[in-house]
Amino acid sequence: MEDLSPKPGDLEHIETASRDELSALQLERMKWSLRHAYDNVPFYRQSFDKAGVHPDDIKQLSDLSKFPFTVKQDLRDNYPFGMFAVPQAQISRLHASSGTTGQPTVVGYTKNDLDMWANVMARSLRAAGLRPGHVLHNAYGYGLFTGGLGVHGGAEKMGLTVVPVSGGMTQRQVRVIEDFHADGITVTPSYALSILDEYAAQGRDPRDSPLKVGIFGAEPWTNAMRREIEEAFDMHAVDIYGLSEVIGPGVANECVETKDGLHVWEDHFYPEVIDPTTGEVLPDGELGELVFTSLSKEAFPIIRYRTRDLTRLLPGSARSMRRMEKVTGRSDDMIILRGVNVFPTQIEEQLMTVTPLAPHFQIELSRPGRMDEMTVHVELVEDMPAEARDAAARDLRGKVKSNVGISVTVKVAEPGQVARSEGKAVRLIDNRPKAE
Repeated sequence: MEDLSPKPGDLEHIETASRDELSALQLERMKWSLRHAYDNVPFYRQSFDKAGVHPDDIKQLSDLSKFPFTVKQDLRDNYPFGMFAVPQAQISRLHASSGTTGQPTVVGYTKNDLDMWANVMARSLRAAGLRPGHVLHNAYGYGLFTGGLGVHGGAEKMGLTVVPVSGGMTQRQVRVIEDFHADGITVTPSYALSILDEYAAQGRDPRDSPLKVGIFGAEPWTNAMRREIEEAFDMHAVDIYGLSEVIGPGVANECVETKDGLHVWEDHFYPEVIDPTTGEVLPDGELGELVFTSLSKEAFPIIRYRTRDLTRLLPGSARSMRRMEKVTGRSDDMIILRGVNVFPTQIEEQLMTVTPLAPHFQIELSRPGRMDEMTVHVELVEDMPAEARDAAARDLRGKVKSNVGISVTVKVAEPGQVARSEGKAVRLIDNRPKAE
């Protein structure tokens, strides 16, 4: 793989600023953001007043813990524009969630917000190893989803040549990567595997592709999958993090030279990790739920937003800003199976160690009797005799039992039979009877 480490002078000053300098900037911006939210968003005024706190109570960064959390339901309850802090005439763009699991959440951006978003996204792309003049194949979905346009704005800001291919039409994805000589690709990790399958279907060697780096996000993925993708494409694979409620993609990114966790761009987004049950702020290094407060957003300030993503905060390394560990899962994605807490990423980690099996999988939960049961649907890399299929199923079943601590049924299908996704992967199908 090519060395994509930054050269002297590539980084912004704030990326390597001292902790004291960064903290002073954060405190100044936090005071502004809390006051902006309180003065202009009725929800925040009511929420702060009910909790008995006021923006003037912020004397140091730790005082943020006195303020109440914001959750997704609050955004839904104020649909569509109740959380906006500026008049409609100042809104330059709207994005929204799909609304497939309830009322959509709507976010807005002023011109300054879009400029800030482009800046942090450009910073993320640079951290991943891309440089002005590189070609970026952007396979995130365009439209109301923040992924495609969010990446696009940052890519143009830093001087990349952007190919706005979006998702779908996988055969064309491969042709465009090859014909346009893409240096980088932004895509969900699960769809990257579908593109990898298409390389094989076309008889192409992905290691001969022009790709130097893949920037993967929008769903949890493991270091085992990173190794699989890097080996298959002979390219770097780095993690990006974001969510529309905070800004979109570009909240945090791994640095290609270390790949040791995602540096949070703390000059714009203040992170906390809390105990998901008690809400208590946890010290850096402890696993818990990630919470974000925006420090510079105008249209849609967000205060102590509970992301439901599970991670831990770590000291800076390649940048002085703190890192967040790769997200292990979401608190609302956790499966409790016969008293054991299980995340889909734990199944993925074991699957990646069973050579005859492809990395595509789905988990099905059922309750045929009194107890919940889990079936893991996987597929072969290539057609194999029945005895080899059975051996692979036994291998995965044994590894899940030994390393995760649960008994599962493994069903092995022919190559290409497990459902694919062109966006976020659907890892869990819950067929258990609904409570009356």
